[in-house]
Amino acid sequence: MSTSIELKDIHWLIDMVQNIDIGLVVIDLNMNVKVWNGFMENHSGLLAAHIMDRKLTELFDDIPEVWLQQKMNSVYLLKNKAFTTWEQRPFLFKFKSYRPITSSAEFMYQNVTFLPLTDIVGNVTQICMIIYDVTDVAINKKAFQQANTQLKHLSHTDTLTQLNNQGYWRECCFREYKRHTRTQQPSALIMLDIDFFKKVNDTYGHPFGDEVIREVANCLRKNMRETDIAGRYGGEEFTLILVDTDLKSARLVAERIRLAIEKFDFYYQGELVKVTVSLGISHITGNIPDYETWLKTADLGLYIAKNSGRNQIGVSDH
Repeated sequence: MSTSIELKDIHWLIDMVQNIDIGLVVIDLNMNVKVWNGFMENHSGLLAAHIMDRKLTELFDDIPEVWLQQKMNSVYLLKNKAFTTWEQRPFLFKFKSYRPITSSAEFMYQNVTFLPLTDIVGNVTQICMIIYDVTDVAINKKAFQQANTQLKHLSHTDTLTQLNNQGYWRECCFREYKRHTRTQQPSALIMLDIDFFKKVNDTYGHPFGDEVIREVANCLRKNMRETDIAGRYGGEEFTLILVDTDLKSARLVAERIRLAIEKFDFYYQGELVKVTVSLGISHITGNIPDYETWLKTADLGLYIAKNSGRNQIGVSDH
């Protein structure tokens, strides 16, 4: 009777191992497969009978052998479990994802637990790997992170031009001023205003005015480096931080921007429309105690350019 109960228990245990919705793999210390349950058969397409006593990393060359050996060593030496999550390594076994809710995932995301299996005297002779399908969790978290990234981008971005908005650009300006105070590297600032923009709007309408604003933003993007920081300061006014740039170089950048906009041909219902901009430049010197003064000095340069006839560059002597 006792033997009958034990056999029933073993049958029940084997049935559970085969049908449970997680992967169970047992390997010896040479990485040879000893147990391969139904989950692993279904997702790999390999039957246990075909891979028994074969080396795991030879069957699955996507599994980095050195990495797996390090995991096994930690389990073997410490006689303690180890883990890897999908965020550390998206998967251990490159199984295709068949989950209908997460059809956007090409492969199954997996968490894996490594367990030591000991003999009757307590020596670790085999290692059990438990593979959990966490594709839904991974996809949901990635979608949440992507949504947060998009929201952060939107909170920093001017909708019309896709440049930094005023609030975020001012934060960048503050950080650049602080960087200068630490490193004493040169840094320059350009403020730019579209000449007679109210007349453009009144004559051709706001949709055309928006087109002008977008194209001016494009001219800024085309004439700045990746390290420079552009923003729409408000209305028809733009700003550009030139990192590690002295006054002489800033003049060259400003003139390049001015010419690019002057040469651009806008058309309204077949009519050619020309647009120009005025620019003010300021670089950080010992006379500028904070980033607000830096901004005001560039704005004063812009005022000088406008007062001098527009379509030119103005520089304040602080």
